[in-house]
Amino acid sequence: MRQVGWGIVGFGWVAQDFAMPAIIAAGHRLVAVHDTGAGAADAVRRSGANWHETLDAFLADPAVDAVYVATPNWSHGAVVGAAAAAGKPVLCEKPMAATLEQAEAMAVSVARAGVLYGTAFDQRHHPAHRAIRDALRSGRVGQVTAIRITYACWLPADWSPNGGVDNWRIDQARAGGGALMDLAPHGIDLVDFLLDEPICSITAMTQRRVHDYPVDDGAVVVGSTGSGVLVSLSVAYNHPDALPRRRLEIVGTAGMFVAENTMGQDAGGCVTFIDADTGSRSALPVSDLDVSPFTRQMAAFSDAVRGTAHSFDAVRDLHTMRLLHRCYESAACP
Repeated sequence: MRQVGWGIVGFGWVAQDFAMPAIIAAGHRLVAVHDTGAGAADAVRRSGANWHETLDAFLADPAVDAVYVATPNWSHGAVVGAAAAAGKPVLCEKPMAATLEQAEAMAVSVARAGVLYGTAFDQRHHPAHRAIRDALRSGRVGQVTAIRITYACWLPADWSPNGGVDNWRIDQARAGGGALMDLAPHGIDLVDFLLDEPICSITAMTQRRVHDYPVDDGAVVVGSTGSGVLVSLSVAYNHPDALPRRRLEIVGTAGMFVAENTMGQDAGGCVTFIDADTGSRSALPVSDLDVSPFTRQMAAFSDAVRGTAHSFDAVRDLHTMRLLHRCYESAACP
């Protein structure tokens, strides 16, 4: 099958360290980049891709078959709208946008253009999470009653993965929120993926407990699915990295899965099954555990661009944004 020529808008840390290697590992090509940030041109030249100074020139590049958007959240809408108008399939980093209104406009723009759109929820492509979903469908844990997720990190105000780039993730206007906006979308979407049903009721509490910046540095989310599975999600920017901070638990009437260090951009981690009758523990076999979820995500979207059946869904992703919006609304209530 033909290689997909990828273009990237926003050539920062995630694009350079995760998306670009994933595109290549999936057997495709990075052909073009648009980024006006200082130092971007040098990084693009090292990648071998064409650097375009303007978004219009980038979208006019005939080598670009698909666009990956990794700009700050507030600018997703304009880039996705322009790409959609140009007829380009778009994979956009999460969250969908900085505000619900921006996300709704994005959904309209891709629907009107009739282009393929996906939000980059890489956790649904992690091999361990796919193995857990298969086991849940086979009834391994019986009737699922609860899902508990911890996904946290340490993110100080001066955090900069590649140096010299300001930390837009703590800027309300550009990010739309803090730890809740950045980390909770992964958990909310993962519940939908694992159970084949979305969260329908949700509430949250946030904190600004440790770091001196204007967005939340921690949050607890509680929700339930339509069938009654209870969900709790703890996210934080104020959690020291040396402490356990990436954990997924699925509890059922016949057993429980505990996944450690599978949440996140990296491959690996482990999944343990605990039998409800005996308490015995056993490892859940996971194929391709060493394959990055980013690589699987880029492969899946590339397949979708080439016409293969897929599960990317702008309407589902907009529902996740609505849940995030409800979380912030509930957290603001006394």
